[in-house]
Amino acid sequence: MAKLVINEKRKKGHINPEIYGHFAEHLGRCIYEGLYVGENSDIPNVNGMRKDVVDALKEMKIPVLRWPGGCFADEYHWKDGIGPKESRKRMINTHWGGVTEDNSFGTHEFFELCEQLGCKTYVNGNVGSGTVQEMSEWVEYITFNGVSPMADLRAKNGHEAPWKLDYFGVGNENWGCGGNMTPEYYGNLYRRYQTYVRQYDAANPVRKICCGANVADYFWTKGVLETCFKAPQPGSGLLLDGLSLHYYVHPEGWDIKGSATDFDDKVWYKTLAKARYMDELISRHGAIMDEYDPEKKIGMIVDEWGCWFTVEPGTNPGFLYQQNTMRDALVAGISLNIFNRHCDRVKMACIAQMVNVLQSVVLTEGPKMLLTPTYHVFHMYRHHQDAELVDSYIDGNKIIGAEDEYQVPFLDESVSVSEDGYLNITLNNLSATEDAPVVISFAQLKPAEITASILTEEMHAHNTFDAPETVKEMPFTAYEVKDDSIFLTAPACSVISLRVKNA
Repeated sequence: MAKLVINEKRKKGHINPEIYGHFAEHLGRCIYEGLYVGENSDIPNVNGMRKDVVDALKEMKIPVLRWPGGCFADEYHWKDGIGPKESRKRMINTHWGGVTEDNSFGTHEFFELCEQLGCKTYVNGNVGSGTVQEMSEWVEYITFNGVSPMADLRAKNGHEAPWKLDYFGVGNENWGCGGNMTPEYYGNLYRRYQTYVRQYDAANPVRKICCGANVADYFWTKGVLETCFKAPQPGSGLLLDGLSLHYYVHPEGWDIKGSATDFDDKVWYKTLAKARYMDELISRHGAIMDEYDPEKKIGMIVDEWGCWFTVEPGTNPGFLYQQNTMRDALVAGISLNIFNRHCDRVKMACIAQMVNVLQSVVLTEGPKMLLTPTYHVFHMYRHHQDAELVDSYIDGNKIIGAEDEYQVPFLDESVSVSEDGYLNITLNNLSATEDAPVVISFAQLKPAEITASILTEEMHAHNTFDAPETVKEMPFTAYEVKDDSIFLTAPACSVISLRVKNA
């Protein structure tokens, strides 16, 4: 029997709510049809936003939303998406499917969506094909409260008061689709562009996100930070509040990727092992960041992560639409546990993407909507938001897998304590076939009140529009409290959440 040992008295860091963030790009049916249907749609909406999707995301407690991209960000010119919708400029989405964008979802619509969701805002600016002036004017349009050309234009377009802009990304993937730049070149561009991301509201500063590495490109991380930390630097010497990191799980490699629903045990373990690689990436990129920022003032921002499989048969390859199984649920559980455990450095993470694209939490088809297994994991983990990470480890945690190269621990966990005094435990059984008896022990806590839920099915299980509740979160009561410990069996292929209150 494995033993989960928790020292609830030893706090190790604060878990930012933004670690549970999401990403919505102008890609496929994420924005249009997924989040936005327009005010005249027969689908119930509030100011054009799908009511069923917004309600689901609010229940999941979404903390922050990143927009408009992604690769799309570095070809997006924000002035095309403001003003009367009938006169907005149409454009070709050259990155994703070659479809025509009518720009009916722009700046005003994004902030309307975030207001409905009650979440923070993360806007990605255009460095690849945009100018410093364009970026500067966008920040002025969004945040300036006074008389100025951009504030006047915002008022003319129907929104007199400024919005709150929480995060601003200066470019995206500038090592690739954002301009194929070298780290030194981008680092110097970043220094220039971020200068003009003005702080018009001192009480609500815009936090600036610098474009970080793709996967294990430590050369990029080193080069960008070296350039950004060169003198002369104004003020505190920090030009950035965050450095991004992108990593997608491709079980069969970048070119092949593999099916979202048709896989065997070997691919199951390969996928989970690749998800666990995130831990090494954070540690190694974090070590480079420590050289320049030992006090950890700069957050690591993992603003694109998740599974990337082959698109569903018969769908547009450029739309990146894929199904979502219990395998995705375990990848989400593993990843969120990793982010929790690295909360001293990881300050935000955004799964890609929210609706109808890659590892989505929601899928839509016309008026129909369903919640994916990944949605339920985010819902189960929501209590970690704004909580304090506490010390935990699993004694007797054996190693499992289909072959030596792709092995994973039997169990995976993270534990936090909320302000209300509840201890939050998230526990994953990574085995595709074997149940795991577990005893949970505490330093001093005596379990008096327990609320628990579970997500479990066989590894290929997923929800469809004909059967939307095949996989769903269920109450979990199969535990026993004895000698101030909790005894339970974690079923194969499962995610369990427990909230425990002291006596």
